[in-house]
Amino acid sequence: MMIDDVKFKLKDGREALLRSPKEEDVESTLEYLVISAGETDFILRYPEECGKYTPEGEKKLFEQKNESPDEAMIMCVVDGRVVGNCEISFFKGMKTKHRASIGIALISEFWNQGIGTRMFEEMIRLAESREGVLQMELEFVEGNARARHLYEKMGFRITGVRPNAIRLKDGTLLNEYTMIREIKR
Repeated sequence: MMIDDVKFKLKDGREALLRSPKEEDVESTLEYLVISAGETDFILRYPEECGKYTPEGEKKLFEQKNESPDEAMIMCVVDGRVVGNCEISFFKGMKTKHRASIGIALISEFWNQGIGTRMFEEMIRLAESREGVLQMELEFVEGNARARHLYEKMGFRITGVRPNAIRLKDGTLLNEYTMIREIKR
């Protein structure tokens, strides 16, 4: 699903653009994936796992997301560089089509600039415009206070925990929390 471009100013005055992915984003996205994976233990991949991502694969993924009636990928571009992205996927089954799953990531250089809030506003807008969607769902890793604060600010609440869902290289086990935001109808 394609979205309309959303331009906005970052807190530091730079201009940012939210939009659907384009072929020209492939190389920048590959860099973004590695950078973001190395900055925190809260993303579900390590930098060395990013070798599986290829220009051809990303191009195909972008096309799939843009053509899908049930998924949207939103890139955040600053100065021609992909600095974050988010995704929303609408469930299709008769018993689950009232649900939407979301994910979001942003490189640390752009934390606290208002990007996460703007990406969430766009995903919420998409969910609210979809007939029958009653809730949005996401997960976050134990200790990620920054993400939890953003999610709660955007109306999400913790609904469950998966004990020891994440295992770091040093053997540390972390819980994963599920959160839901109800869509007002």
